[in-house]
Amino acid sequence: MQENHFMNKYIIIISIVSLLFFSCNNETSTSEINTDIVNNPITANDNNNKDNGSIPEFNFVSLSHDFGVIIEGEKVSYTYKFKNTGGSNLVISSASASCGCTVPKYTKAPIKPEQYGEVEVIFDSSGRNGIQHKTVTLMANTQPSQIELSFIAEIINPKN
Repeated sequence: MQENHFMNKYIIIISIVSLLFFSCNNETSTSEINTDIVNNPITANDNNNKDNGSIPEFNFVSLSHDFGVIIEGEKVSYTYKFKNTGGSNLVISSASASCGCTVPKYTKAPIKPEQYGEVEVIFDSSGRNGIQHKTVTLMANTQPSQIELSFIAEIINPKN
């Protein structure tokens, strides 16, 4: 009985080792790797051979705006305008505000080279008082991939 139990353990161990040995094939087929989907001319390994002309590039008229003095409860907006001065289509993938009081709206379609796009920022001053500094961060297929827009407003409450 003892010998039969030992033989069963031995068979199980041999089966597991065989399974691991034959199922772990470390060779990678070249047909599984497709480098066509990676199209970033600036890489960590090839920093000297940059082709910056083919990268989309933001060229904003201004990265900041001053709303000046506004009355608490007012909703104000400003449109940041930019030109794609790069060599390929510029795509904004997201825009996030530093506060829930700010809503960014941006050009969703790809902006071709030498074409214009915009980011509208709507600020709700309800419940706010004093000087407010807010930002909107854009994520795009540019280098660097993030750009920050900012604005300032001084909120007054005429009832006080």
